[in-house]
Amino acid sequence: MRSGEAGGSDQNMYTKEQLAVHEVFRKQLEHTEVRNLLDPLTGLVARPGMVALARDWIAQGKPFAYAILDLDNFKFINDTYGHRTGDEVLVELAGSLQEYLADDGIAGRFGGDEFLILVPGLKTYDERKGYFQAMYNSQLVIRRNIRLDDCQPFVTGTMGCAGFPENAQDYNALFTLMDKALYRGKIKGRNCLIVYLEEKHKHIEIQRIARQGMFTTMNSLLRAFEMVQGCRNRLQSVTPFLMDTLRVSDLYYMGTDHVLHSVRDGALSVPVQDIENLNWMNDHLYYTNKVDELQERCPGFYGAMKDMEVEALMALRIMLDAREYGILLLAEPRTQRIWQEDECALMFFLAKLMAYRLKLDGETLS
Repeated sequence: MRSGEAGGSDQNMYTKEQLAVHEVFRKQLEHTEVRNLLDPLTGLVARPGMVALARDWIAQGKPFAYAILDLDNFKFINDTYGHRTGDEVLVELAGSLQEYLADDGIAGRFGGDEFLILVPGLKTYDERKGYFQAMYNSQLVIRRNIRLDDCQPFVTGTMGCAGFPENAQDYNALFTLMDKALYRGKIKGRNCLIVYLEEKHKHIEIQRIARQGMFTTMNSLLRAFEMVQGCRNRLQSVTPFLMDTLRVSDLYYMGTDHVLHSVRDGALSVPVQDIENLNWMNDHLYYTNKVDELQERCPGFYGAMKDMEVEALMALRIMLDAREYGILLLAEPRTQRIWQEDECALMFFLAKLMAYRLKLDGETLS
């Protein structure tokens, strides 16, 4: 395990000597060049090689941890800085991952912005948790700024991990459990590590918004919204749907008086007049997973969020024809959640529904 400064080198790719310590690679290298086993961009082991190595260890009965690392919001990096910068981030992170693992294990690229990690000898949940949590806490691989020539994007990642033979006895079952753990991390809000534990994760069903389709999701939200009359009743109707779909704990709202209310806790009533000082995106949306950035611009709102132990926040103005009717908020305690584009889109849709209904019915949220 490496312990120096984070950052890859110009020569990140695995060498023939490094791969040849594994029998499955040694046999392949008798008939092919090492570059044919590697991902051409990052120099890590290509996906087929990682699968072959995992299957070989299973055949040998060799205990190991199998992990998948998915970078958070990598599309934002590509869209903001360009795909060339995105490639540079992948190369830099791959080098850091390879250096961190050193002789402990081996890293590969699964595809896109996902990486595979194999670490032999981690037999128990506690060993797997301890090893990968140390990697997260070190901030040598992820949870750090990637220093490039013209920018320094901050990169986080979500990781799922399972172990052979404790969790599964064949490759397909092991990969499924690792994928379940990754999915659990994503619905928790990303930027976290989940190590598979049967009593906690056995019954997880992978049902992403993307799989059921945004149209279906929005249509379900619309049906819940239209089931009842009155805007506060409508918010109560859609909250269980949002809690299940977005894995959030509550829905918050305020009218033009800027007094914060909770759908689930009817007693909550907190004045936050300076919320208008948020750095709104396109005058409608604000989100963060670091509420400390609110302290200077919105000290009153920041104090309310800290009292509620909120770390991840999304706020959307309820607006129509340049008129503001209030604000919807998702405020998640004790989690550095990474808000996704489809989640923002769903909440934007709800805010527009609210604005239209408030205008038609002549209601207010104040």
